[in-house]
This record gives sequence, structure tokens and C-alpha cells, in this order.
Amino acid sequence: MKPIYILNGPNLNRLGKREPEIYGTTTLGEVEAWCREAAGERPVEFRQTNSEEKLIDWVHEAIDEGAGIIINPAAFTFTSLALLDALKMFTGPIIEFHISNIHRREQIYHNSYVSMTATTVMAGLGATGYPLAVKALERLIEEKRR
Repeated sequence: MKPIYILNGPNLNRLGKREPEIYGTTTLGEVEAWCREAAGERPVEFRQTNSEEKLIDWVHEAIDEGAGIIINPAAFTFTSLALLDALKMFTGPIIEFHISNIHRREQIYHNSYVSMTATTVMAGLGATGYPLAVKALERLIEEKRR
């Protein structure tokens, strides 16, 4: 069974400490545990980086090895054409995920390059939305398989 890739971009390693009024107090370690539990038997590649290059390398790996991607690209959402180009090569389902509702935030957070290729977007559910994204991705993988 191919794994799902849950890829997290810059500053998400600071979850639980960074702007708790926006992102809450849940840590990335807690998020990872929830995702693994939600995935059940499905293998999970759960990763975080502050490097655009590393994030793109992981998307390339998912192109060859993965069944689906959940990606919280953080600031790269709004700046990285290179990330968009990498994601466009992935033929499985992609969920663009954001902890906060980016559309209720400042204007600079409203134009997502990733949305141009994502199968769907989930935003504003807080960190507890990650396991919901895992379940949604499983459904999208199953629909694609049929």
C-alpha cells in the first residue's frame, strides 16, 4: 500500500508556541500522532521543513512513491511557483491544508498558487482538521482507484 505524504512548510515546527491565538497550542508532534491514528493501516510520511528546496524534493518523492498528498505549504503557498510546478506533476489527489482560514486573514494570504493544482482545499479547522484531511484523502484515493 502506497503511503500518504503529509508535508508541512516553514514555521510549522513552532506549532504550540507560534501565535497561539491563530494556530492554537497543539504541537506538530501531536498533529503527527493524530494523522497516523487517522490513517490506520495506511503508511504515512509526515514531514516538516523550513526549506522550499526540501519541500519540493519531498513532492518529487511523493510523485514516485505516494498515493496522495496533504500539504500545508505555509508561506510557500503564496510565493512558490516552483512548488506549484512540482505539485502539478503529481497525479494523485492533493489536499491543500491550512490551520487558519487564510481568507479571513490579511490580503497577502488570499492568493494561493497551490490552489491552482490542489484537488481540494481545507482551511480554518485548526490543527484538529489534520485527521479530517487524512480521512478525506483516503476517500479521494479510493475514488480515484475506482
